Amino acid sequence: MDILANIAAAAPLVFSLDVIVAMILGTAVGIGVGALPGLSATMGIAVLIPLTFTMSPLVALGMIAGIYNGAMYGGSIPAILLRIPGTPAGIATVFDGHEMAKQGRARTALRISLVSSAIGSGVSAVALLLVAPPLAAVALKFSPADYFWLALFGMTTIAVLLSDNPAKGFISACFGLVVGMVGIDSMTGTERFTFDQINLLSGVNIIVLLTGLYAIPPAIDLLLGRANLDTSGLTFGGKKERIDWSSFIPVWIRASVIGLFIGLIPALGGNVAALLAWNEQRRVSRSENYSKGAPDGLAAPECANNADTAATLIPALTLGVPGNAVAAVILGAMLVHGLRPGPELFRDNAPTVYGFMLTMLITSGLMYVIGSLGARAFINVLRLPPLLLGPMILALTTVGVYAVQNSMFDVWLMLGFGLIGFGMERLNIPTAPAVLAVILGPMAEASLRRALRISGGDYEYLFSSPISLILVGLIILALLTPIIRRLMARRRAQGADSRSAP
Repeated sequence: MDILANIAAAAPLVFSLDVIVAMILGTAVGIGVGALPGLSATMGIAVLIPLTFTMSPLVALGMIAGIYNGAMYGGSIPAILLRIPGTPAGIATVFDGHEMAKQGRARTALRISLVSSAIGSGVSAVALLLVAPPLAAVALKFSPADYFWLALFGMTTIAVLLSDNPAKGFISACFGLVVGMVGIDSMTGTERFTFDQINLLSGVNIIVLLTGLYAIPPAIDLLLGRANLDTSGLTFGGKKERIDWSSFIPVWIRASVIGLFIGLIPALGGNVAALLAWNEQRRVSRSENYSKGAPDGLAAPECANNADTAATLIPALTLGVPGNAVAAVILGAMLVHGLRPGPELFRDNAPTVYGFMLTMLITSGLMYVIGSLGARAFINVLRLPPLLLGPMILALTTVGVYAVQNSMFDVWLMLGFGLIGFGMERLNIPTAPAVLAVILGPMAEASLRRALRISGGDYEYLFSSPISLILVGLIILALLTPIIRRLMARRRAQGADSRSAP
């Protein structure tokens, strides 16, 4: 009943004019961002955060929800029309979506993608509303030791699972830990890594880090011509087909379940959900039409990657552990607006957090409306010259970061992080562990020091509760995962060699 009461209290705030306008604009911008290969929801939100600094928290979060949902659908537009995924989650959409476009069924493919995306997003938002509050109530029972292991678990899973090379993931996380230590120690008052710079006494602004790591590298790629596209074959043609939507219901149910499950697991994301849903649909159907233009082969991945969106926010909002890079950026946006993710968020800022969850649900519906009305316009976004788009992104980020504190130091710092992020991408070092470490590192440090003060320096206190022991077990499992994967791959390779031997 508390959930319904909080939803009722948040609804008037969500349906105010400024929040509605923010959701509409965010959804439209998100679809456009997703439609541009090389850009992503992460980058779109990172660019937006500085521009929302003067907005109320719910207005800013409503716009962020629109960008997140819109970008996940927008990635299907170039995947279907150009065989180029607009976002990583659009990879599986290419398999059947582009084949339908080649058959002259582009209009049908885009309609199936839009409806499937809206249904997946809606299911995910409902799950967020129903699952997150009870999980937050459980998390309120956590001790400082439990919070320490929780923060460590979040950093470990992202570092290990988000990269093919766990060592690179840990390098990124260590970089984030160092950045998170910059400033004045809250317990001792000593300066750490400030290099006698007054601007660093309060630490590195999370806006500067997010914008630098996620907005500048794509802009550099655009300026260098790495994102040039051949749009000569781009068409919206094809006659309007009659679609039997009832045949997609089992597909949507199966794909939604897969997307929700994957969203709850840190570091997997929409691309994994989409690929698993496509493969599962192919296994269930046992048809030979997959990868040849099967409509349900398009519906399954699009529904799954959108069902992943709000699901990734469940551990992010309740435990402060984001499931992917987008959730990490959203946590940064919440911190900027004075909202600290975790179980206290539901207790201290219930109207805002429930309002945000409602905006995730509403923008899934807006995505369908805007996507239907603006299909041709969003397709034309693909024709925007990359050499024009790059300077536009740089200009927006520079103005936005400068406006936060009227500081050119922040602008230069953002550009410095941008070059670091660009280098990390070239070296295939994931940036999400760095962002997560900046957010969770101070939490882990403060919780550890608090736990040791409570116990009088007794390290056994860190292993005294069942929750701590479970989290330690999960950390060990995460660390062993790469080894298990390697052993399984070696065993499969040996089995294939033995079968091929005469």
